[in-house]
Amino acid sequence: MAESDSGEKTEEPTAKKLADARKKGQIARSKDLGTMFVLVGSAVAIMLVGNSLVEALSSVMKRLFSLSRKEALDINALFNVLQGTVSGIVTPLLWIFAIIMLAAFVGNTLLGGMSFSWKAVAPKANKLSPIAGFKRMFGVKAVVEFIKSLLKFLVVFIVAFLLLSSLFEQILSLSLESIPINFHHATDLLLWMFLALALSIGIIAAIDAPYQTWDHNRQLKMTKQEVKDEMKNTEGSPEIKGRIRRTQYEMSQRRMMQDVPDSDVVITNPTHFSVALKYDVGESGGAPQIIAKGIDEMAIHIRTIAKEHDVEIIQSPALARSLYYTAEVNEDIPEELFAAVAQVLAFVYQLKEHRKGKSKRPVPLSKNLPIPDDYKY
Repeated sequence: MAESDSGEKTEEPTAKKLADARKKGQIARSKDLGTMFVLVGSAVAIMLVGNSLVEALSSVMKRLFSLSRKEALDINALFNVLQGTVSGIVTPLLWIFAIIMLAAFVGNTLLGGMSFSWKAVAPKANKLSPIAGFKRMFGVKAVVEFIKSLLKFLVVFIVAFLLLSSLFEQILSLSLESIPINFHHATDLLLWMFLALALSIGIIAAIDAPYQTWDHNRQLKMTKQEVKDEMKNTEGSPEIKGRIRRTQYEMSQRRMMQDVPDSDVVITNPTHFSVALKYDVGESGGAPQIIAKGIDEMAIHIRTIAKEHDVEIIQSPALARSLYYTAEVNEDIPEELFAAVAQVLAFVYQLKEHRKGKSKRPVPLSKNLPIPDDYKY
């Protein structure tokens, strides 16, 4: 009891807790993972489309530096020249933006998936509180972010140092190359260095993404009492559900007992099982129905009611067990037991006629009724 009331959040968040958190915009996100994808996407986009963009810019510069006097003095002519030259830049720029946007989308949805919540963007009073602000500045999360910043600086610094060390001779040799070969060579070196530095952030992202997942799960952990309360709210109180089931069972038992006086015969085993049968051609289509059944105390109760209302009680252990296990209340008996039940009903009918003085006493019912082996219990 002390453990459940301690308030310690030791239980994993339930599916409902996670779903509610997602609706509020509370999902695991790694800024470093998104940053890495954007930087790598930028490097890849420039590598793929950079040449086209440079050629477009070069053509623009050449055209603008070769303007005629008429074009330079005529506003309409100058506008036409600009429109014709600048339009060539649009396509490579759009490709670069598209690649960067795709990288940003993947990087920011790779962890936590897509989620948009108005609750997340709504203004909150606690964000304006100076006390809450100080807690965020000097809390555990701020310390973690500070450590991450130091790690990012160290990783980028070490990777940059290694790159410059390994490419130092190539960088020096650029001064010995002729223009524009050295320009293209320098551009390639810068792009590959930029890509390597962007990928180096992946080291931090590989640590930050699991941490963010763990921290998000830690924040959503629940106490034992919260789990119990949620189960009560979503599925209903077990005590109430149990009480409802008991009430329904008692009501069904009362209805069943009310039908026992209308039965034609009660077949017993003779102590543990009791099955009440009714044969009404008009309602059941020619097949006898079970209108009540029970074992032990319920079986005794059925026999007591049957005696009070002069319902015939027949002892047939094998048939009583077969009927009890193969059919439910208000169901027709199985066809395989028709022959055995027919003999019982015929005996009961003859016994009633004998008691009225209309026939001789019937032959005692056979103890070996025709019950198939598959229906013997």
